[in-house]
Amino acid sequence: MRQIANETCSMKTVTLTFPELFLLVATRALLGAGIALLVARRLTDQQRRTAGTVLAGIGLLTTIPLAIEVMGKTKTEG
Repeated sequence: MRQIANETCSMKTVTLTFPELFLLVATRALLGAGIALLVARRLTDQQRRTAGTVLAGIGLLTTIPLAIEVMGKTKTEG
């Protein structure tokens, strides 16, 4: 633990397996791709909204359980 201006700070460590890390990266990529499609102009408005909403939704919905799992693996060092 470190003392900073009368406040105690501790470092958190998360240990992930390669598949867990890959899933986190992939879900964030889906979310990003969905958002990119929502703001892109190359598709028709209907195609863009549909594809963007689906990808963003999948990315968001799959990120939530993974984030909960990662938070459960967090260890405070100090």
